[in-house]
Amino acid sequence: MTNNVHSLPAVEFKSITFSVPVLSMASNDLVLIEQLLIEKIKLAPEFFRHSPVVIDLGEVNKKQLTLNFNDLASIIHKCGLLTIGIRGGNDIQQSQAIALDIPVNTARASDVRADARKTHLISAPKSDAIAENNSTTMTITKPVRSGQRIYSYGDLIILAQVGAGAEILAEGNIHVYGTLRGRALAGVQGNTDARIFCSNLQAELISIAGNYKISDDIHGVISNTPVQIYLQKNTLVVSSIV
Repeated sequence: MTNNVHSLPAVEFKSITFSVPVLSMASNDLVLIEQLLIEKIKLAPEFFRHSPVVIDLGEVNKKQLTLNFNDLASIIHKCGLLTIGIRGGNDIQQSQAIALDIPVNTARASDVRADARKTHLISAPKSDAIAENNSTTMTITKPVRSGQRIYSYGDLIILAQVGAGAEILAEGNIHVYGTLRGRALAGVQGNTDARIFCSNLQAELISIAGNYKISDDIHGVISNTPVQIYLQKNTLVVSSIV
């Protein structure tokens, strides 16, 4: 008997664009890098836990600073991040990465949705980053789907829904003009005045300046109505805005 059912191939390569954080250094001080990473992760531990990152060594090498990739990779792994590639490395750093089974030159500008200025997790001096953050607003017009991560160095405005399994993070306020599922973290640099606004709150986690609530604490409080989330005496408050 002939089987006319066409089955899918067991293996198939597809071209897909992913949104991946890029970790860029302007210093080769590994002690400082580890300290800043720890401080950053403490502000939003759920967002950064097991987060994939691409390491950008371009700025360090442009300044002709010596940086041992093995030592850097060890620090990043210790902080709970997963290195999935590097770019901008010199021949020695690329050889070290390949020896660790880490791809090189994996993140082209067209593959990383946020530009380099918005994806620097470590920058120097810190005061320059703060000045930049105050004038930066990111606007997303399409739905944020499961598995996507978006980071804004200022306010984040999303003119669509945020799906379950998605993560959005901003150093300023977050505005979602649709249903907010997934995880939303505002004020991640410690801004306790930051707020989250959304049309319908169904989130897995909400956080402001490191203070958070999970879905069990959120669901059933206020539903199907616009709300705002803010800090009051280190406690997250969810209130209706209509």
